Amino acid sequence: MHKSIRAAVTLVALLIAGWSVAAGAAEGKVNINTATAEQLSLLPRVGATVAERIIQFRDQNGRFKKAEDLLLVSGIGDRTFDLIRPYVSLDGETTLRDKVSSSGGAS
Repeated sequence: MHKSIRAAVTLVALLIAGWSVAAGAAEGKVNINTATAEQLSLLPRVGATVAERIIQFRDQNGRFKKAEDLLLVSGIGDRTFDLIRPYVSLDGETTLRDKVSSSGGAS
């Protein structure tokens, strides 16, 4: 292969690899039954206020029985729920460590 073609192919491959890493979703879960406000705030479109509402809801109503129960929390609508659903768990350890952007990748 000609050097300039090989260099172009290599550049394209690197750009694609970099894009796929940047576009990839953050890894980890937040246990909505035990997470702190700080941990809940790592979820996309969840800030301190909504995190506190999640905790208040949990304190008043007990454990979340299904992830969809988050829709009962003021400030969480269908769009927000769709973004946070991949990062939500009902049990186990909270393993999400970085804030997830609203577009789905780590920020």
